Amino acid sequence: MKTNDEPIIVEQIFDNSIEEVWTAITGLDQMKQWFFDNIESFKPEIGFETQFDVYSGERLFRHLWKITEVVPMKKIKYNWKYEGFEGDSFVIFELFEENKQVRLNLSCEVVEDFPSNIPEFERASCIGGWNYFIKERLMAFLSNA
Repeated sequence: MKTNDEPIIVEQIFDNSIEEVWTAITGLDQMKQWFFDNIESFKPEIGFETQFDVYSGERLFRHLWKITEVVPMKKIKYNWKYEGFEGDSFVIFELFEENKQVRLNLSCEVVEDFPSNIPEFERASCIGGWNYFIKERLMAFLSNA
C-alpha cells in the first residue's frame, strides 16, 4: 500500500440498530468474536493505544493501534501500523442511519508507504482483508445478534 493509492473503502448495510453496530466495532468482547480474537484491550477513547500479534505464515505482524478520533455512535478513527515495518495508515469506521438500517463506511488511508516486497501489504491483499472482515465476519456476527 502506497500513499499515492486511493483509500480503500468498504461499505456494508446492516439490519441492526446503530447501538448494536457501534458496540460490535468498539466493544472488546464483540471485536474478539469477528475481528481479532487476541486483542488484549480496546477502548473507544482518544489517545488509547493497544498492540497485539498476528501471524501470517511464519511472519509476525505486531499491530499498533492508537485512537485519534471518536464521535460516539458515528465515527472512530485510529492510526494503524506494524512494529518493525515501515508504513503508516489511518482506519476510519463511520456509521450512518438510513431507513431503519445502518450503513458502515470503512476507509483505510495510507500516510506512509508500506514495504512493496511483502505480500500482506499489497493493495489487493488489504482490500480482500477488509472485505472479509466487514462483509463476511462482521455481517455474520451482526446477523446473529
